[in-house]
Amino acid sequence: MEEQTILNNRYKLHTLIGRGGMAMVYKGTDLMLEREVAIKLLRAKYAKDPAFRERFRQEAKAAANLSHANLVTVYDFGYDQSRLYIVMELVNGKDLNSIVQERGRLSIERGLDIAIKACKGIGYAHRAGLVHCDVKPHNLIVTPDWQCKVTDFGIARALASINPDELTDVVWGSPQFFSPEQAGGAAPSPASDVYSLGVILYQMFTGQLPFIGKTSEELARMHREATPIPPRELNPFIPQNLEDIILKVLSKEPSARYRTADQLGRVLQIVLREVEEEQRARPQSSATPTEGRPASQPTNGRPTNGQPSSRRHSRPRPASTPVPSEPRPSSRHSDSQPTPRRTSPYGSISSAPAEIPPIQIDWVTVFLSLIAVAAWGGLFPFFIWVYNSIF
Repeated sequence: MEEQTILNNRYKLHTLIGRGGMAMVYKGTDLMLEREVAIKLLRAKYAKDPAFRERFRQEAKAAANLSHANLVTVYDFGYDQSRLYIVMELVNGKDLNSIVQERGRLSIERGLDIAIKACKGIGYAHRAGLVHCDVKPHNLIVTPDWQCKVTDFGIARALASINPDELTDVVWGSPQFFSPEQAGGAAPSPASDVYSLGVILYQMFTGQLPFIGKTSEELARMHREATPIPPRELNPFIPQNLEDIILKVLSKEPSARYRTADQLGRVLQIVLREVEEEQRARPQSSATPTEGRPASQPTNGRPTNGQPSSRRHSRPRPASTPVPSEPRPSSRHSDSQPTPRRTSPYGSISSAPAEIPPIQIDWVTVFLSLIAVAAWGGLFPFFIWVYNSIF
C-alpha cells in the first residue's frame, strides 16, 4: 500500500487482513460513524480504466442494496487518488479456504451446513438480479459459531446488463473456481455461481480441488474439457446422492446444472436431513471418520490433473457404516464370567436354564409298595365271597 492511510478523510486503514490478485483487504475504521469496517482496496492497474470504474460503480451500487444474513453488507465505495475502494461489514471469523487448509476436509454434516448457508446468500443475490462471478472459499467467511457470510461482490454482474451472446478476452474470477463458460470468456449466469459452489463442495469433502494446474490457461482448459475424479474415490464416506449432486453441478453445460443457488441449497438440505437421521440411528460406538484427512493424501493412483487414469479401480464401499450385530451368546461360561441375570418383581432370575438334579430311586419304598399291592389283590376275592354268603 502507498503511504496514504486515510481514504477520503473518512476511512482509516489499519492492518492487512487479506490479499488477492485484484485487491487487498484491510481492517479499518469509519471515522465518521466510529465503527470498525473492512476496506477492500483495488490495485491501481484495475482502477485506471474508465470503463471498468463505471461498471464497478453500477455493480457496487447493486451489491450495496443487498441485505441478507448470509451476505456481508456493503456500506460504501469510492475513489481516492485513482484508488478504487469498497467499504464492507467487518466479520469476525476465518475464510473457508483457511479452515479447509487446516483440517484437510470437513465432515459431511459441517460441510453441508456451510454450503447451504452460502447457497442462501448467493441465491438471494440471484433473486435480486446479480451474479457473484467470484464464488470461492476465500470469499466465504465462517464465524466462530459456524455462521457463513458471502463477501466480495466487487466483480458481480447485473443480469440485466449481461448479453447472453457476449464474448470477452478478459476473464474475471479465480481460475481454480470459475465455470467453464467464464473460462471461455462467455457470459456468466446464476448457473456459473452454482458451478463454483460445486468446486467448493468437492474441496470441502475430499480435501483437494477437482482440477490442479500450473497455469491459469491450463486450469481454464481443464474446466472446459477435463473430467474430475469422482469424489467417493477420494473419500468413501461421501454419500452416493451427494456425489451425484457434486458431479451434476460440475457439468460443463450450464443447462445441466441447477439453475440457481436456491435450487442447489434445497437439494443439499434434503441430503443433510438424511445424513442427520442416519447419524441418530447409528450407535455411538460405530461413528465414522469425519474431518482431518490431509489434502495431500494419495488419490488411489489417479492423476490430480482431472484426467481419467487408464488404471481400473474398484468402487468404494457404501458411505454408510453398517450397524454392528450383537454378539451371539456362548454355550460355555468361564468361571470369571458370571451368568447374566435379569430382574423381575419377584427377585433376581437367572437368564440361563436351571440344571435338573438326577432322580434318586428308593428301592425299599418300591418293594414295600409292591407287597401292599399284592396283598390288596389277594384280599379282594375274599371280600366278594363274604358278601355273597351274607346276602
